Amino acid sequence: MMVNMVHTDEKLARQAASDAVTGLGWRHVLGTLMTSVPVPSLVNAAEAGAAAIAACGSDADGHLRLDLRGDAVQLVLRSTAAQAITRLDVLLAEQISAALADRGLRTVPGVARRVQMLEIALDALDIWAIRPFWKAVMAYVDEGPPPNDGLMDPSGQGPTIWFQEMTEPRPQRNRIHFDVSVPHDEALDRIRATTDAGGVVVYDAEAPAFWVLADPEGNEACVTTWQGRD
Repeated sequence: MMVNMVHTDEKLARQAASDAVTGLGWRHVLGTLMTSVPVPSLVNAAEAGAAAIAACGSDADGHLRLDLRGDAVQLVLRSTAAQAITRLDVLLAEQISAALADRGLRTVPGVARRVQMLEIALDALDIWAIRPFWKAVMAYVDEGPPPNDGLMDPSGQGPTIWFQEMTEPRPQRNRIHFDVSVPHDEALDRIRATTDAGGVVVYDAEAPAFWVLADPEGNEACVTTWQGRD
């Protein structure tokens, strides 16, 4: 059944969005709803993508993004107009999962293609002095109006860039790090895998919002979730 009666732009809090879709095989990741659909071929991926688009009807353009591969389709829902997860996105997730189930396909996180999103964080003494450089060299656009200083790939393919203000130089510490946003129920497994690979947790006081991990030479990355941020 198409969504043609309930067109609500009501933004959902992180907890509400996560609770609404977790049982469907979708996950809340960095302000989006994401899932992966395992498929045996690129032809099947195209068919699954078409089914997802049809399930969204006229709302597909403003809410749905797809990435088709030979082993999986990655689906992302987020309201382009609201720049947030809305109640309509949850309804579309329900409809997509049902339409794919009718074709013997499943919406599942972390199977075939890992459900996650990547951000690049730059430490800066003067954010607005260095921001134009990164905007130009990456050919990015503003993520939102000021005071939002984030930059984003206009094609929606590359990682977003955000800036973290420093109060004093830190010459012995890396000033660019990755934020890896993962489903809330996968964070501890990701951290365990990282420490098994030689990493150490250097900061966890604000977990489960984020953990800071470092490699054996002190280069840092953060594993983040939506939790603890409302």
